[in-house]
Amino acid sequence: MSVPRRSYDPRRVCLMPLPSLPPFLRNHKRSVMIYLSGALFAIGWWLFIDACILSSATWKRALPPVPGGPDDDHTPPPDAPFVSINFADWVPGLCGTLGMIVVNLIDKSHLTEDGFSFGSMSGGASWSSDNVAWRARLYLFLGFALLAGGLAGSLTVLVIKYLVPAYPAGYDYYGLANVGQNAAIMLSTVFLWSAQSAPNEYEYNLTI
Repeated sequence: MSVPRRSYDPRRVCLMPLPSLPPFLRNHKRSVMIYLSGALFAIGWWLFIDACILSSATWKRALPPVPGGPDDDHTPPPDAPFVSINFADWVPGLCGTLGMIVVNLIDKSHLTEDGFSFGSMSGGASWSSDNVAWRARLYLFLGFALLAGGLAGSLTVLVIKYLVPAYPAGYDYYGLANVGQNAAIMLSTVFLWSAQSAPNEYEYNLTI
C-alpha cells in the first residue's frame, strides 16, 4: 500500500485527505451556512432588480418624447431596440424562490422513514396508509423541479430574448442577471438545506 498505514483510514473516499476547515468554521458551521445562504439569496435578487431599474431607464430613453412634456427636447438614441424586462423575465426567479421555500419547509426526518410496515393481525407485509415519506419526497421533487425549471427558464429567456436578436451591446445583461439570480437562489437553497442538516451548536451546548 502506497499510503502509510498509520495515516490511512478505510472509511476515506480519496487517497489524499482534503484540508480541514478552520476551528471557527467547524464550530459555527450551521450559522455560517445560514448567513451565506441569505447573502446569496439577497445577491441574486439584487442582480435582477438592478437589471429591472436599468431596463426601465433605458426603455424611457428609447421612447419618443411626448409633445409638450418635460422631456420634449429629448432625442432617443438611433436604432434603440424596444426591449425591456417584462413578466416573462420575472417568472424564472419567482419559480426558483417558490422552489426554495418548498424545499426548506420539508421536515427532513420524513424523508428517511420507511413506508413498508408489517401487519400485526394478518402476519404479512402491508403498505402503511399513514405514511408521509412519499409525500415529503414528492414535495422535495416538486421543489427541486421548480428550482431547475427556474434556472432552465432563465437560460431560455437569455438565449431567445437577448442573444438571438441582434441587439446592441449591453442588453444581454438583462438575461445574464436573470441567470445569475436563479443560480444564486439554487446555491442558497443548497446551503440552507445543509445548514438544516448540520447539528446546532446551541443544542449541543445545552445537552452538555
